[in-house]
Amino acid sequence: MKKYMVIYRSVLIENLQYAANIAMGFISYFMIIFVFIHLWNYMYAAPDDLIAGYTKEQMIWYVMITEMIWFGARSSTIREQVSADIRGGNIAYLVNKPYYYPLYILAKYTGEWNIQLSMYIGLTIVIGITMVGGIPNFHWITIVAVVPCIILGMTIHAVFKLCISMLSFWIEDANPFQWLYDKLILVVGTIFPVEIFPVALQPMLKLTPIYTVCYGPAKLIVDFSVEKYLEILLAQVLYLGFGGIILFWLYGKGGQKLYVNGG
Repeated sequence: MKKYMVIYRSVLIENLQYAANIAMGFISYFMIIFVFIHLWNYMYAAPDDLIAGYTKEQMIWYVMITEMIWFGARSSTIREQVSADIRGGNIAYLVNKPYYYPLYILAKYTGEWNIQLSMYIGLTIVIGITMVGGIPNFHWITIVAVVPCIILGMTIHAVFKLCISMLSFWIEDANPFQWLYDKLILVVGTIFPVEIFPVALQPMLKLTPIYTVCYGPAKLIVDFSVEKYLEILLAQVLYLGFGGIILFWLYGKGGQKLYVNGG
């Protein structure tokens, strides 16, 4: 575990030095949020209206928080580096290093999103308070409860992105599958909450990573309830366990393929 902490700290320090580059993404984030603020202002005919059980402030904050998580979770490590290592053959040397490769990548990714997400959290609070106002019935103690859900959501996102990258052991390019996964998370779980979709589709959406990565943390922040908190936390634990099993299985099978082919 100590070696992964060393990797995490080194990546954390490295990303602190490039905070200005991360801040360049603020422009895209602000433009998206600006558009959605005006969109939902138009959709709500009156300030007291409810859409899918959300007030206007809750809906806008939901979008800001999910977009915040989306931008904070972006990383070339879990998408490009893993695929490049496998396709380029560098994985043959990395498997013999004194660490487990998937955990090494997860440690690097954690160091990256810790800095990115922290910066986007600050930006989101400033934009939200100045352009929308506070979240109705929000209590700061909610943040303490939601932090584990955010950490689990980011880890689940990384695990499934890694699973897709591991497909590079068998296919030439896994990027199309990365694109499909990203768009699924972005369109279904980030822009709109689960409740806005037809009732018949909602149980299906709750069985996807969408429910645990973006929807869960955002829903708890804008409309916290103990029942929903336990439901989302349980779903995240199950998803992380399921995703971890798939990841280690794919990596194990890929490693065997390397040895069989003389990698």
